Formats: sequence, structure tokens, C-alpha cells
Amino acid sequence: MTIKPPVEDFATDWDHTDPQWVADPYPIWEDLRERCPVAHTDRYGGGWFPVTHAGVSAIAKDTENFTSRSVVIGNGRPTEEDPPAPIGLAPPITSDPPFHQIARRLVLPALAPGPVHALEPQVRALCVRLLDALGNREEINAGSEFTQFIPVAVIRQMLGFPEADEDLFREFVHVVLEAVDLPEEERIEAFAPIEEYFIRQIEDHQANPANDLTSYLLDAEIGGQKLALEHVFGTMILTLVAGIDTSWSAIASSLWHLSTHPDDLARLVNEPELMPVAIEEFLRFYAPVTMARLVKHDMDYLGCPMKQDDWILLGFPAANRDPDVFVDADKFIIDRAENRHVAFGLGIHRCAGSNLARLELRVALEEFIKRYPRFELVDADAVTWAQGQVRGARNLPFRILK
Repeated sequence: MTIKPPVEDFATDWDHTDPQWVADPYPIWEDLRERCPVAHTDRYGGGWFPVTHAGVSAIAKDTENFTSRSVVIGNGRPTEEDPPAPIGLAPPITSDPPFHQIARRLVLPALAPGPVHALEPQVRALCVRLLDALGNREEINAGSEFTQFIPVAVIRQMLGFPEADEDLFREFVHVVLEAVDLPEEERIEAFAPIEEYFIRQIEDHQANPANDLTSYLLDAEIGGQKLALEHVFGTMILTLVAGIDTSWSAIASSLWHLSTHPDDLARLVNEPELMPVAIEEFLRFYAPVTMARLVKHDMDYLGCPMKQDDWILLGFPAANRDPDVFVDADKFIIDRAENRHVAFGLGIHRCAGSNLARLELRVALEEFIKRYPRFELVDADAVTWAQGQVRGARNLPFRILK
């Protein structure tokens, strides 16, 4: 993490890695919604942050004025040496139309309801093993001993990577999504081991094909031609990084909520039929993901003088708390009946892995509260949160109650 001046006014100088934002962004977003619904910053080379549901929706669905070529804000921009449009760095999330639809169609079969639901016994067995390993201790750390392992194991098996490398994958997530405030040269240097690892995995799968997503991508074709290796490489990184951090963060934030809201915990324990509805409210209220776009050309948009290559940070979590769209938007209502949240995004880039994320979140919560029907947070000050574009609880010291 670099040493930077703290933000004094998020309307004119926002930074999603500022400690105040990382610790509790919701009051910041509420303030911006009232006085500056599209905030600006000169950090990261310049960018904008729409905080209303209407503003986020407009930009997310506008592929004429905004490109998805790079979706993680940093101190740099895509260069001519990077995979060019329409593929982008990590297809399909970095692909623009019309190639986006082609790239997305390739990965959808692996993430469809049928294949995902078939993973439930595997995910449930994993959660049970992790909980068994905790024994009968009075205090546990749900972050370091439970939540961080679930999506890593699932995605690792999906890609066909070695189990021994799971610690590496969490480090990859940190480099790609959290260490975004490093100077561009340091970011490139930190990414080198990730590139080397994925190249080794591609070469190994070319020599030893397997029944996994990596081999599927290597065999896939577009127009009778095998995918470019840059395409395979980018989709593998997207699957690993996005597939791990989003679910990890959603599970952890949901458990944090239950540890601090005993009435909601009791309802879930005593009314298990509430779980599907509760899952949607966890996703709305603690939506982990914000996504970036780049401005294609100079223009006035939403009343703002946007310049070519300005960043846009799409505040999906902020949109989920917009009172113009959600009744009692600032309240967590565990049995909320109407809940058209945007935790998985909007437009053509809506998350292709939403089925898998919901499955992991549901099974993890079901098994955790079955094992621990009563628990509480030991120390609120000890809770830490991931910085960057995916926010979730990391350190979660819990006391198990009898």
C-alpha cells in the first residue's frame, strides 16, 4: 500500500482505497447521493463515481460511450501491448460488443444452473470439513479459518489447478484487486508471477488434457479457430480472481451481519425456509462488487465533463441502497419480499457466475449456523475489510455461545 494524502471531500477527491471508505463506505455514499450523485477524483489519472441507481444503470448499459477494456482501476491505462479490443485483458468481462457476446457464450455452459447445482454436495462437504477442523473451541476466526477457503477450493477444482497452490490464489486476488494503489511499474512487477503461473498451467493442460475448465477453454473454438492463448489466459484469470474474491467477501460479510444481529440469526436458525430470501438481502445490503469502465471519448454525461480514458467506478453497492428504488433502503430486512438488487451488475456484463455465488453463499451459511446456532463478534475493532473494488470482511473473531 502506498502512502497517500487522506481524502477530505469524497465529492471532489474520492478514493476507494481510503481507510475511511474501506472501513465504512455507506455514510460516504449517502452523503454523495444527497449533494453530488456523480463524484470526481484526480487520483488514478482521473475518474468518476456515480452513486445513484439511475446513474449506475445508465452507464452500465451504455456500451457506445464506455468501454469495458479495463475493469479494475489503477494508476495506468491499457497500452498497445495489452490484448486489444475486442478481447481485452480478461474476456468476457473486458470485451466490448459484438465480441463480448461470443466470449460470454463460451463460459455460460460451465456456469449454468445444472452444472452449478451438481457442485452442491462437494461444496457442502467442504464446509463440513472446515467446521469439523474447528473442533469445540469457544472462539474461532470465521475469516481465516472458514470463509477464505470455500471459493478458493471450488474455483481451483473448476480450473483443474493443484490443491497445494491455494495459498497462492489468495495472494493473486490481493495483487489484482487490492493492491491497486501501487505505482503502475510496481503493479506490473507484482503481476509477473501470476502471469508465469498461468502460463505454466496452460502448458501443463496442453500436455495433459483434463476434464476441467482450463482444458475446455483450450479446446474451444470461435469460427472454427481455437481461442487465442491470450483469450484462454485472460478468462482463466477472470475465473480465478473474480470467482474467489466475490464469494469470499459475500460469505464473510453475511456472517459478520449475523454475528452482530442476533435477531436475524435466530430467525434464520428457526425459519430455514427464509434462507433463499435472506440470501438476496445479504447480496443487496452487502453487495461486494464495484466495477470499472473507461470513457471512450470526451463528452458531457450525467452533467459531468468526462474526458477520454477517465475511469468510471460503477457503484453497484451504492445503487442497492438508493431510497428512490428500495423501500427502507438503509435497513437490512431479512424477509424483504421485493428485492431487484444489482449485486451482480447490470447490462451485458451482468455476472455470469451468479448461480455459483448464490450456491456457495447459501451452503456456507446453512452449514455454519447449523453448527453454530448462536455466535457473536468478539471485538468489533479487530474486524478488517478488503480494500479496492471487492469489499468483504476478512478478520472475523467470533465467540461461540451455548
